[in-house]
Amino acid sequence: MSNVGIAVMGASGRMGRMLTETINASDKAHLVAVTERPDHDWIGSDLGEVLGGVASGVPVLGDPLEAIVKAQAVIDFTSPAATIAHAKLTAQARAVHVIGTTGMSDDDIAALDTCARHATIVRAGNMSLGVNLLVRLAQEVAAALDDDFDVEIVEAHHRHKVDAPSGTALMLGEAVAQGRGVDLGDVSDRGRDGITGARERGHIGFSSIRGGDVVGEHDVIFAAEGERIVLRHLATDRAIFSRGALKAALWGQGKPPGHYSMMSVLGLA
Repeated sequence: MSNVGIAVMGASGRMGRMLTETINASDKAHLVAVTERPDHDWIGSDLGEVLGGVASGVPVLGDPLEAIVKAQAVIDFTSPAATIAHAKLTAQARAVHVIGTTGMSDDDIAALDTCARHATIVRAGNMSLGVNLLVRLAQEVAAALDDDFDVEIVEAHHRHKVDAPSGTALMLGEAVAQGRGVDLGDVSDRGRDGITGARERGHIGFSSIRGGDVVGEHDVIFAAEGERIVLRHLATDRAIFSRGALKAALWGQGKPPGHYSMMSVLGLA
């Protein structure tokens, strides 16, 4: 594989900075451009200089198309609206689009499916190896147990996270629903408050915790009379997400158009 040119969308955020560090440390990829919103103070500057180092030759661009046409892969941890706009451009450019954006609606996913007819999209609510193994385990445990086991998904993140449940929690919920052969939308319980009545058999509950600098914690609890099974993943360094995203960008080179997940990247599909 040749050294892959990558553009990072949204370079000033925590994930954007981590992605640039991960790419710069790789011997299989190099950074060709980064973007920020058009009114950002970094626009027109050299990325290395605005990060407090020496000039890197990588410009901070306000026009995503200008960045995308330079790249063989685009890594995108931005917002749903921005990601959909980027997907339309990456489809035209035939670049691999790696998406870690969360909080996407059904309409957003449908728009990505349309773009994936022409481009390679790899999308996941979480790109770490450990989390994707947890997803697979949750699906298999759910398939092995019946509705005597209530399922609760508990997730915790830092105070700045804007969406809930997390994309990872929803991945886990989808995995449990698939294991049980049901539609998550039909059995999802969120945000219980007040006199809610007894828990409904077969439903999948979600609870979200926000505080401090928690990188990410996810529990899938299968609870029955007299016993509980708890599957857990703890993230302590967000570099696991950027390493997974880079792995996906490299994996996508030469793949046919389609809407892939990290399960495909990791050979677990």
